[in-house]
Amino acid sequence: MPNKVFKLKSEYKPDGDQPKAIKDLLEGLKKGFRKQTLLGATGTGKTFTIANVIEEWGKPTLVIAHNKTLAAQLAQEFREFFPDAAVHYFVSYYDYYQPEAYMPVTDTYIEKDAQINKEIDRLRHATTQSLLTRPDVIIVASVSCIYGLGSPEEYEKVNLKLEIGSKISRTDIMRKLLGVHFERTNSDLTPGTFRSIGDRVEVMPISETFIYQIEFAGGAISKILKVDPVSAHVLKEEQGIFLFPAKHFITETEKVKVALKNIKLELTQQLKKFEKEGKLLEAERIKRRTNYDLAMIKEVGYCSGIENYSRQLSGKKEGEAPDTLLSYFKSDFLTIIDESHVTLPQLGGMYAGDASRKKTLVDFGFRLPSAKDNRPLKYNEFEERIGDVIYVSATPSETERTTSAQVVEQIIRPTGLIDPEILVRPVSVMGSLRSDLGANSKELKTLGPTYGPYPGQIEDFVQEADRVIKKGFRAIATTLTKKMAEDLTLFLKEKGFKAEYLHSDIKTIERIQILSSFRRGDFDILIGVNLLREGLDLPELALIGILDADKEGFLRSETSLIQIIGRAARNVEGRVVLYADHMTKALESAIGETNRRRDIQIAYNKKHGITPKTIIKNIKDITEELENKHEKAVNVELDLDVELFKKTFVTSKSNKGKGERESIKNLLLSDEDRNKSIYEKIIKIKEKEMNKAVKELDFETAAILRDEIIVLNDKFLGK
Repeated sequence: MPNKVFKLKSEYKPDGDQPKAIKDLLEGLKKGFRKQTLLGATGTGKTFTIANVIEEWGKPTLVIAHNKTLAAQLAQEFREFFPDAAVHYFVSYYDYYQPEAYMPVTDTYIEKDAQINKEIDRLRHATTQSLLTRPDVIIVASVSCIYGLGSPEEYEKVNLKLEIGSKISRTDIMRKLLGVHFERTNSDLTPGTFRSIGDRVEVMPISETFIYQIEFAGGAISKILKVDPVSAHVLKEEQGIFLFPAKHFITETEKVKVALKNIKLELTQQLKKFEKEGKLLEAERIKRRTNYDLAMIKEVGYCSGIENYSRQLSGKKEGEAPDTLLSYFKSDFLTIIDESHVTLPQLGGMYAGDASRKKTLVDFGFRLPSAKDNRPLKYNEFEERIGDVIYVSATPSETERTTSAQVVEQIIRPTGLIDPEILVRPVSVMGSLRSDLGANSKELKTLGPTYGPYPGQIEDFVQEADRVIKKGFRAIATTLTKKMAEDLTLFLKEKGFKAEYLHSDIKTIERIQILSSFRRGDFDILIGVNLLREGLDLPELALIGILDADKEGFLRSETSLIQIIGRAARNVEGRVVLYADHMTKALESAIGETNRRRDIQIAYNKKHGITPKTIIKNIKDITEELENKHEKAVNVELDLDVELFKKTFVTSKSNKGKGERESIKNLLLSDEDRNKSIYEKIIKIKEKEMNKAVKELDFETAAILRDEIIVLNDKFLGK
C-alpha cells in the first residue's frame, strides 16, 4: 500500500457501521477490486467513511458529484477533514451557457452564449496546477470533468519560470505573459492580468488572488515580491516563481502553424463534398466562417469557438478522445462517484446529446467535421481513464450492484438517529388514504376513508410546518414543477411565513448561499423540486412534505422518494408526510425500505443503549472563499476607520496637528447626526487621497478609496 500522504483531522472517530465499512472497502482495494459500492443510508457519515479510506489508501482522489451544489458541500467537508491537503472544487465555470445549435425545421441558428464566473475559473486553474505539482490532491468535481480541457503536457510545458538574476527584460516578460494568454491592464489586477509600472511588472497568477511584483535592474530580475493586492503589504520575498498559462487550451507556435494548414485542408475537402452534393449555401457558410476564424487565430492567437478546432490544434487523430481533467492526474488515482444512481446516468448520457447537436451543425455548414471531436468522453473512455472506483449512494441502482465486486452496507448512524417516521395523508379533501399512526403501520393499505375535516395537502403542510417552526426547526416541501415551487413560496409569504424556493434557474453560488441561509434560520421553509434530494446536509430540518407523492414518474420513483425521505434523518424529530390519494409501487417500496432500515437501527440502539441525538454541524459553505476580496477590504477599511475615530475623539476633541485622515475619523464618530456638509467634506478629502494615489500609480489604494466614497455617498448622502 502507498505511503500516507493525507492526514485526516477530526474530533470524531469511526462509529456505528463506519469501522466495518472502512475495513471492507480498504480490503477490497488491496484485493484489486476495481469497482465497489458503499450503500450508505442518509446521515450515516458516508463522506467521513470515504475520508478515512482516502487517508489510508493515500492516492490522489477524484470525487464526482452530479451537481454543483452537492460538489460545493463535499469540497467544504473534505477541506475540513484534510486542512493540509490540496482540496479543490472543479465545476463548469459558466453561470449561464447556451450551446451553439441549429434547428433545421425552423431554420434557426442559435449562437453560443455564455457568462463565465471568473472565481470558478480561478479555482479550475488552481485544480490543474495542484494536480501537476502535488501528490496530496483531492478534487471534488461535477460531471463537467469529462469535457475537453486542453493538453496537460502543453499547459505544463509553457509555464514561465522566473528567478532573481534571470537575464530577461521587462518587455520580454510582458511579451511572454501575452503569449500565455495573460491580459495587460492599467487598472486593478484580477487573476490572469498584469500591468507595467515604472521599472517593475505586476502580475496576478490565474489561480491566485495575490500579486507578484517583479523588479528589474541591469537587464535582469532584481527582486520578486509576493504582495497583498488590497493592503499592498509585502507577504514574502521570493527567489523564484512559476506562472502557469491563463487558459487551459495552449498550443505551441509551430503546432498552430501545422493546425492552420490542416484546417485549410479540411475546409477544402468539406467544400468539395458540399459542392458535389449541391449544397451551395452550406459551402458558402462554412467557407466564410472558417476563413474568418483562421484569420483571427493567425492574428491574435484566438477566435470565438476555438474549442471547435481543438482536435487540429492538439494534433489528435479523428475520433480520438479529448484531454480532460482526468488527463491531469499524473499517476494512479482513486475515483469516488457520489450519489452514483444519479451521477452515472449523467456521465453515460453526455456524449450522445452532444454528438447529435454537433452533427447537425456540421451537416448544415456551421462547423467543420473536426468539431465533432470537441466533445465529452464516451462512457467507456471515462471508465478506461479511471482506476479503482467506489460508488456511493443510499439507493444504488442495478448497474452499481451488478458491476461491483462487493456492496458494503452502512445503515447505522453514529448519532443513533433512525430513519424518520412517515405519515401518509391525502392530497385532496376527497382523498381516501390516511394514516395518522404513520406509514410504519402494517395496516396502511387497509385504512378506511379519511375521518374528520381535512383541508387538503397545502393547508395540512402549512399547519405541520407551523408546529415545527415554533420548536425552532425548519421545514421543506417538494413540488413537481418550478412554477408550483414559486407559487407555493408566494402563498406561504402571504401567510406570514419566511419562505424561499430553490430550483435549477438559480445560479450556482446563489443556490449554496440560499441553503446556508436556510440553515442559519434566515428563513424557515424551503420549497424545491429536484434539488432537495441527494447529498444536501440539513440537520436543522425536522419536516418534509412530499406533495403529490402518488404521481408516478422520475420525481416520485422509489429512489427519489427514499432520497427525499433521507433529508429528514439528521434530526431526532424528523418526520416525513407523503401526500397521496392512492398507494403506488414506488411508495410501497420506499416505505418498505425505510422500515427495514428503521428496524436495523432501532435494534442496534436498543442493544447498545444508545439515545438518538440530532446532528450538530457548523454552518459553512464554499462561497466564503469566493467572496470578493476587494469588497471585503473596503468594509475592513471603513470598520478600522470607525475604531480609530472613536479613539481619536475620546483622547482629544481637537483635530489640530492630526492630519487629514485623523480629522476624518473624528468627524465621522463625534456625532451621528452630523449634517450633509460634514460628510461632503469627508468625501472631498478621500477624493483628494484617491487622486494622489492614482498619480503615484497606486491603483489598489485608489480603488479602495473610490469604493469607500461610494459607500459614504450611499450611506450618509443617499446618492
